[in-house]
Amino acid sequence: MEEKNDKKIPRRAMLKAAALSATTALMGGVKVPDPVKTGVIPDPTKVQGAVPGKLGTRSPFEQPIKKASEISGRTPLQDLYGIITPSDLHFERSHAGVPLIDPQKYELLIHGMVERPTVFTLKDLKRFPALSRIAFIECSGNFRTGKETMTPQEICGLTSQSEWTGVMLSTLFREVGASPKATWFLAEGSDAAVMTRSIPMEKGWKDAMIAYAQNGEAIRPEQGYPARLFLPGWEGNMNIKWIRRIEVSDQPFMTREETSKYTETIKDHKIRQFSFDMDARSIITYPSYPQEVEKGWIEIRGIAWSGRGKIDRVEISTDGGKHWNNAVLQEPVLDKAHTFFRYLWRWDGNPAEIMSRAVDDTGYRQPFMKQLIDARGSDMGGYHLNPVTAWLIERDGKVLFKPEKRK
Repeated sequence: MEEKNDKKIPRRAMLKAAALSATTALMGGVKVPDPVKTGVIPDPTKVQGAVPGKLGTRSPFEQPIKKASEISGRTPLQDLYGIITPSDLHFERSHAGVPLIDPQKYELLIHGMVERPTVFTLKDLKRFPALSRIAFIECSGNFRTGKETMTPQEICGLTSQSEWTGVMLSTLFREVGASPKATWFLAEGSDAAVMTRSIPMEKGWKDAMIAYAQNGEAIRPEQGYPARLFLPGWEGNMNIKWIRRIEVSDQPFMTREETSKYTETIKDHKIRQFSFDMDARSIITYPSYPQEVEKGWIEIRGIAWSGRGKIDRVEISTDGGKHWNNAVLQEPVLDKAHTFFRYLWRWDGNPAEIMSRAVDDTGYRQPFMKQLIDARGSDMGGYHLNPVTAWLIERDGKVLFKPEKRK
């Protein structure tokens, strides 16, 4: 009888836990004991729940977090569902921290080869016709390897996807009378690093945006509040956050970030510069480390994306690359956007190696690391690496990353 009673939660404790939960909402975030941590979980049909708060919260049972360092925070890809990244889990990369900018004092100057140099306030930007689109941003240094105990977040968590809202840069170019002879523009940020990059005018006219909203709310400070440059499909460093100045010109500015940084070593001791597009890529997010699986039917799931267009198909191999089958792509399949894929597979319990390979609508197929090395040399830099990622499933159901040798 004692053993049976030990497993029960007394009614008084249940009511107390429920009261504490409700008190948390009413007290505006004052810390009270967490029922999940204490193990006192009340029957929800027997007690009054918490009242609505000023902000919504995740269930205490769900704790996805960014894996952060001093300069970056990585999105937990293995914990997400679908293609939209929650704003607070969007990866971040900064070169001098996140600046605090008063939106009432924010200004964007557009000058140079224009007829009417103009300073736009945030209010000015919001007066222009707005456009929203769903698309990803990815850091060009988004690849890590080295050990079997790595999650998708650690391998390539520097990519995220949001619905971005703002004014098209082409609208602003027309407003200031950008010269038809201009071929480049400089984008400059308001952070302590004064991040600057040279960008072809062609991209500015085509689909560049000054974004001030993300997933239906004001853009997050880590993502460039109150406004950022958004270049769909192009490397993250060029999507200047906290943008304050655009200078229109007829030549690139050769800034630090596009000369000594953000270039790739290739064969014959050469350096590749101005490699803008993020190539097609995919990763299986389930099953992946540290998850475990059981013998039988498994739905292999993941995301694929390309900075050059839409994902045409994702190929899945369950035998280490010997045979490939097409996964099912979940709608919507959008331009320059994460695309969710799934593939139903029956695991027989024997050790297996699973992998995915993306193909975009230009015909580009995601390469293996060996193919990247053959094309660019063994001393290639750490940017624009998009190799096929493989997972090893052991007999006991444990899943491990298969590290890639970069040289």
